[in-house]
Amino acid sequence: MSDRPRPSPASALPAPRRAADSVGALPGGRVVAVLGPTNTGKTYLAMERMLAHASGMMGFPLRLLARENYDKVVRAKGAGQVALVTGEEKIIPPGARYWICTVESMPLDHVAQFLAVDEIQLAADPERGHIFTDRLLHARGTEETMFLGSDTIKPLLQKLIPKAEFVSRPRFSSLTYSGHKKLTKLPPRAAVVAFSAADVYGLAELLRRTRGGTAVVLGALSPRTRNAQVQLYQEGAVDYLVATDAIGMGLNMDVDHVAFARLSKFDGQQPRRLRAPEVAQIAGRAGRHLTDGTFGTTDEAPPLDPELIDAVENHKFETLKTLMWRNVDLDFRSPQALLRALEERPPSPVLIRAREADDHLALQALAQDADLMRLANNPQAVRLLWEVCQIPDFRKVLSDAHTRLLSQIFKYLRDGPAGTLPLDWVAAQVARLDRGEGDIDTLVSRIAHIRTWTYISHRPGWLDDAVHWQERTRAIEDRLSDALHERLTQRFVDKRSAGLVKRLADGRDLMGAVDRDGRVLVEGHPVGRLHGVAFQLDADVPAADAKAITTAARRALGDVIAQRVRALEAAPDAAITLDGGGELSWDGAVIGVLAPGPTPLAPLVRLVGDDFLQTGQREPVRARLTRWVEAHVARVLAPLTALAAAARGGELSGAGRGIAFQVAEALGGLPRAALEPLIATLTKEDRRRLAALGLRLGFSQVFLTALTRPAAVALRGLLWSVAHATPVAVPPPGRVTLVVGDLPPHFLAAIGYVPLGSRAVRIDMVDRLEKSLAGRAKAGPLVAVDDLVLSLGVPRSEVPSLMSALGYRLGQPKAEGEPAPWLRRRPKPSPAPAAALGVTPAATSAAVKPGRKAAPTPQPVPPGDHPFSILRTLVEVP
Repeated sequence: MSDRPRPSPASALPAPRRAADSVGALPGGRVVAVLGPTNTGKTYLAMERMLAHASGMMGFPLRLLARENYDKVVRAKGAGQVALVTGEEKIIPPGARYWICTVESMPLDHVAQFLAVDEIQLAADPERGHIFTDRLLHARGTEETMFLGSDTIKPLLQKLIPKAEFVSRPRFSSLTYSGHKKLTKLPPRAAVVAFSAADVYGLAELLRRTRGGTAVVLGALSPRTRNAQVQLYQEGAVDYLVATDAIGMGLNMDVDHVAFARLSKFDGQQPRRLRAPEVAQIAGRAGRHLTDGTFGTTDEAPPLDPELIDAVENHKFETLKTLMWRNVDLDFRSPQALLRALEERPPSPVLIRAREADDHLALQALAQDADLMRLANNPQAVRLLWEVCQIPDFRKVLSDAHTRLLSQIFKYLRDGPAGTLPLDWVAAQVARLDRGEGDIDTLVSRIAHIRTWTYISHRPGWLDDAVHWQERTRAIEDRLSDALHERLTQRFVDKRSAGLVKRLADGRDLMGAVDRDGRVLVEGHPVGRLHGVAFQLDADVPAADAKAITTAARRALGDVIAQRVRALEAAPDAAITLDGGGELSWDGAVIGVLAPGPTPLAPLVRLVGDDFLQTGQREPVRARLTRWVEAHVARVLAPLTALAAAARGGELSGAGRGIAFQVAEALGGLPRAALEPLIATLTKEDRRRLAALGLRLGFSQVFLTALTRPAAVALRGLLWSVAHATPVAVPPPGRVTLVVGDLPPHFLAAIGYVPLGSRAVRIDMVDRLEKSLAGRAKAGPLVAVDDLVLSLGVPRSEVPSLMSALGYRLGQPKAEGEPAPWLRRRPKPSPAPAAALGVTPAATSAAVKPGRKAAPTPQPVPPGDHPFSILRTLVEVP
């Protein structure tokens, strides 16, 4: 025979009220759904209706919100008339007539004339939705029931509760999109929204530095800490609030603008983008009663889509199609039967089975413990096991430590001598949390732990002298909350103390120090950061104080700077990096930048942020960076440096050295026509040695094949930009062709691209194309070229212009209907490149065909005292 009692008295209803097919027949008076956007007065209306009845109960989605409204009802009716019931906090006076609860903790066996559930659209939430659905189907007041929420749930309410009345509430004020703003440019009375503690802290830190301070609100904060932080904001001590979506559920503050710093959140399983109703729920905190509000994004997030903006401004959202559901008619005959009951399918097509909640996952984990399962051998023990599984882990991590805690609690309650938790064990667990030291994360973690013990202390029969432990855990939570508020205020609100300002005004010496993270402290107050060997003053240091604070920082940094200079000198090459803009970084900071040098391959190094370096420290830093640059160029452009070395050596003839020198000076490639007079005089040995160096004497180009690799191309482009003081972005790696556009021709040549019409083609691919075209021309009329050109990524429409640039023209077809052949014509050499090399157009046009001896006419000498000028006058016969 099946034994299926309710999970716990706090959430019980008589079994007949639990059948999904009897919803319409539930006892109670009128059912009203008050639907609309935020700031429509829904909660205010429900509170008024509840207080008009002799008794009432309201369920809220957050503990913080429940506490806020509990305080309001206490002010209206007196503390003796109002109960507060949340997972870990219960205040229940003997004559309480009004019960304020979290939705999960609503005592549905308590009869009240009025009952309301806030944010009922959360019935579709994957994590908590099944609780709201349960209340929607089965929670009723004897005279009046009210569900509050978004009108996206209206069609489902009409299906599930046919007798429900609907009241639409328009927003009191308008909500408009104000665009994309930098975080540091947000207007006062703004709330910045993110979705993780790390993001909240990072944004709050930035606002503290740039705007004087901010309050912080997270769901993990206790009500005491949250109220203290909100009070800072409400009183005007700070003009900004950084929060998670905890502010989206009815927390009322004087917010004029809501700025989204993130547009995605982790939903318990994976990160996902915010849905339009969620954006509206949070953005709706802007504006209060009749005061209009605005919303937008910060520079930390992309702008919102126009469709989403329209939906939020006009409250037009797609209606919900399904709600989450979990079986509540549980089978306690065995743990396996209980698991099967939890996995039962929903009875309606508009309901879908919720994913495993934390209590379900905890039961699955404990079911793997054979010793523990032997203790769960009867319905009463299984029921106890289920109640233990419902102990929340407020850290939201469901770790092995929490599972072990649940196992130990069940064993003590099931098999202990007194059937309660041992007081010495509980005392030890609680005592280790009663410590106010530590950082923000440590205190948040302790508060989460003590909240778990507060929940345990409120379980009937689990502890002897439960009232003592409830008071003890509440006192610890209060102390931890006060300490957390102090840490938050110190970190995100307090400016430099009045004592520092007084010392500055009196002209007294200031004491400074540097911590391990590079923060520079003056009289214990952060004033800036040390980046590499450069000091950066915090942006929020007043201009009048900057000189004195900088002086104190300089004095504090003397020994540290000397240590860092020594560390840089001894640092391995891997510790230094060079970016695409020519900036050299070490220890995460830019300390130098490339500047034009004697040759493109030998740029100079200019130090950055060297104000704090002493005279004797600048040269060692510059020398270390220069050595790194030389080694970097030699490594990445090894073929080029080898070619330059060959030009200076004696293994090549004069013509070979001249070719090697000019190609090296041009960063790895030149048109062959400019070098043809020298190429014609090369010996076989020269050709062999040049080939061994990786130099290819191509059809129309002379180039180093290895320099077409992405790293080499990027460095060649950077060196050209530095040498010409003309920043030009290097194209993405691996590109075979580029649109020439505004790219300087000499820059294209320096990175190994040849302009051919409106396109520039990588030099090795030009050579390959020319070789293929020549091969086809030998086999017969050259009529098929499209496949070769298109393989480079060139559009078909640009084939004629590219072929023309390669020196081909279309001839006449031999017969009617036959394709026209491409005929080779020798292009006239451009005088500009030749002039740049110091060679006259007449000299370069007198190209000597391979295999022919050159005429013994001396070539013009390059301008200036060029070390290879004499090579122009030498002619060698192969």
